[in-house]
Amino acid sequence: MPKSKIVERIEREVGIADLFEALTNRIKPVDLASLLIEVYGERAAHRTAASVLNDYEQSRFVRLSSISPLRLMAWEQIAFQSLPEDFEAIALAPVSPLGTSSAVGAVDQNRVISAVRNVEVLSDSTNVMALECALRRRELMRQNPKSREPVHLASSERLIRAQHYGGANSVAHFSLFGLCSAGRVEDNLAFELKTLVLQIGFYIRALRAFLGEPLKLRLAVTNLGSAERDNLIQTDIFAPIQTAFGTIQCDLDPTRTGGRNYYVDLCFHLYAGRDESDMLELVDGGAVNWTQTLLSNNKERCVISGIGSERVCSAFEK
Repeated sequence: MPKSKIVERIEREVGIADLFEALTNRIKPVDLASLLIEVYGERAAHRTAASVLNDYEQSRFVRLSSISPLRLMAWEQIAFQSLPEDFEAIALAPVSPLGTSSAVGAVDQNRVISAVRNVEVLSDSTNVMALECALRRRELMRQNPKSREPVHLASSERLIRAQHYGGANSVAHFSLFGLCSAGRVEDNLAFELKTLVLQIGFYIRALRAFLGEPLKLRLAVTNLGSAERDNLIQTDIFAPIQTAFGTIQCDLDPTRTGGRNYYVDLCFHLYAGRDESDMLELVDGGAVNWTQTLLSNNKERCVISGIGSERVCSAFEK
């Protein structure tokens, strides 16, 4: 991989031509962490209270959330109470192993805040829940190599992302209520289809309970595979959702572009609004290959989804 222009400039300015090579390949990860701890300790020792206050005022990473914590707590309480019995609620650590986002979710490492001690700040809770699902599925398979027992996890976490977002409503840190389900392959995408129904049903129940009526909902599913799967979506996703929840608009969405290199087989969006003119995308989810990769087992399956809690709290605030 060629050096970036930023790295070339820094090496020229400090006069060490192989600085990047030394830091990335010649120093052991534990030694690099120790070195950076010393570096940042020395830099912090020379900071003044005034400079800290100035950064607190200007840095987009440390700004307060605009949402009342009481309203956010009310949403989270309803969401947790709306979880299907199959799901276990867990609380994640605020950091994950370095490379979680790039190795598991195939997201550019520049989009996360990498830290010393070989960790990164939590940027996507579904990545980390996939790690936990993989550990639990591995243990199940130690007990029974052909175990079909699924693992369903849910968490509500505050995430922070490094990339710049456009728009006045875009912020660096936000709360996400996420789900992650892992299991073993079944014929005709049976695991993915029934798990999507389980996850989508949760969001419909939680949104209706929190936002009340009148609330219009639209489910849009994108088929990322063969055209024959459209019938499966109709019979195994749309039909049970409409039977369970009544008037939910359900559509196939072949025009979706985002997430096509992220999800496999199937993905979905769930929209909500008071009327047809203000429908807002609230939920994104679909099937991913993460547990297959983590466990080096092509028979493993994983379905994830998430809802932006602050978007729910602010978009339809009473």
